[in-house]
Amino acid sequence: MVKYLHLIRASLFRRKGRTVLTLLAILVSFLLFGVLDTVRSTFSNFGQTTRGYDRLITISKMSFGQPLPLSLYSQIKNVAGVVKIDYGSGFVGTYQNPRNAVYAESHTDSFFDLYPELAISPAERLALRSARAGAIAGESLARTFNWKVGDKIPLKTAVNRKDGSNVWTFDLVGIYRFTDANMKPYENQLFISTAYLQEAGLAADNTVTFYALKIDNPTESDRIAEAVDAISANSDHETKTQSENAFSAALIGQIGDSGAIVTSIMGAVFFTLLLVTGHSITQAVSERIPELAILKTIGFTGRKILGLVLSESVILLVLGSVIGLAIATVAVREAHSLLEETLPMPILPVGGGVWLRGLIFAIGVGLVVGALPAWRGMRLRIVDALSGR
Repeated sequence: MVKYLHLIRASLFRRKGRTVLTLLAILVSFLLFGVLDTVRSTFSNFGQTTRGYDRLITISKMSFGQPLPLSLYSQIKNVAGVVKIDYGSGFVGTYQNPRNAVYAESHTDSFFDLYPELAISPAERLALRSARAGAIAGESLARTFNWKVGDKIPLKTAVNRKDGSNVWTFDLVGIYRFTDANMKPYENQLFISTAYLQEAGLAADNTVTFYALKIDNPTESDRIAEAVDAISANSDHETKTQSENAFSAALIGQIGDSGAIVTSIMGAVFFTLLLVTGHSITQAVSERIPELAILKTIGFTGRKILGLVLSESVILLVLGSVIGLAIATVAVREAHSLLEETLPMPILPVGGGVWLRGLIFAIGVGLVVGALPAWRGMRLRIVDALSGR
């Protein structure tokens, strides 16, 4: 069909206004597709890391945040396959403004041994152990509030301290970051000392919010998870243990099923696109019936006519999709630059996977909407076409 490109171009722009409007509809559809599919990918990759499969998270079976007894620590530690364990508790405070929520999470020093992708210097670890009210902030969190090492961080909470105050003041002794891009959402936390939380907090002492476990063999994760949960089976503090990646997916799933939302929106968009482009291509072919008859008269076979009409449809869809995806790529990149410091997670770029899916959709839609007009052109009888029947 390459040698007939001049015919295809002439046919496409026979009615320039209609072609431009159809192209705009295609462009907008694939602009939406590029942006929404990138959002879906961003949410689905939240917290997903190659190291996440050899770490398990144990939380209350009722819901995340329900306290678990600290006495489980020694029992879980003795489960075959568990090589390292730590526990954490936390609370949500506000910084300067009620809208500035900050999640403070307490850990012992061994927590950092479970996360080799968490970059923190030995001096900062020592400072966190030594400073009574020490804290280290995630890089994203520190950038949001312009915190620097040495700053005092007051957090106001709904939970009073043992002294009756509802303000917790921390000394910022370090700033951590994750080297794995998918773990960047966890840079919006403040890590504090478990000892200080237990000393200053209300006495739900001897309880924790979750346990983090490192296992020796990821293929044994199901067995180990079942063994851990069996410890507290039929008690008032039953647990749910899952891989860290599954835990991250469950957290983002509480916001909503991004895949289903995107699929619903794009289903409506592409259904509308089918109607618009289908009507446009059908009308364009109907207006050229006599021209197609002349082409047949000078030797064009039915298959060549079929190929010409399908090529017009596919080229129009591909051209619109490429422009739409290119605009989506630039738009997402600019949004990432502008909102990097305010979003809770990094926006993924419009990658090759999105482009590939978009182009496949474009070709598929082009073939579908062009099929009926192309079939009509292939089956066209010269006498009927020239006589206007």
